Amino acid sequence: MNINKVILVGRLTRDPEVRTTTSGQTVTSISIATNRFWKDKNGQKQDQTEFHNVVLWGKLGEIAGQYLAKGQEAYFEGRLTTRKYTGKDGIERRTTEIVAENMQLGSRAGQGGSPATGSYDKPAAAPAQNQAPQTSPADEIPTINLDEEEDEVRIEDVPF
Repeated sequence: MNINKVILVGRLTRDPEVRTTTSGQTVTSISIATNRFWKDKNGQKQDQTEFHNVVLWGKLGEIAGQYLAKGQEAYFEGRLTTRKYTGKDGIERRTTEIVAENMQLGSRAGQGGSPATGSYDKPAAAPAQNQAPQTSPADEIPTINLDEEEDEVRIEDVPF
């Protein structure tokens, strides 16, 4: 059995870049930062930041371009892919990206715990289902909020 699955929760490092391919398909590029915190052997808090490139295709990319902004929290679920390209200097390079298949919007930068407008799961097949979700104020949309997370996981918070 083979599995290629990535789940990332982080903040956008820049506004989404929306483009259209020559065949007319929308593609959106996003860069996000994730942080890892730990205490070293001396008890000092340490922090490591990783940067990730995320690519969203079709309607999912259109929604990301419309609703996401620099500094906003977001959840992405997808797969890793590596591609080759030739740089402007003529040298062939490789890059690894996350091709997102699901996305959830989080709070915008500076809003703390205030969630963004909604979430979107990419439909499995039919183009007729490829519509943006219809939400009303009565709908309770689960969102993420990195600002509310504590430094460490407590064993009493684990549900099993």
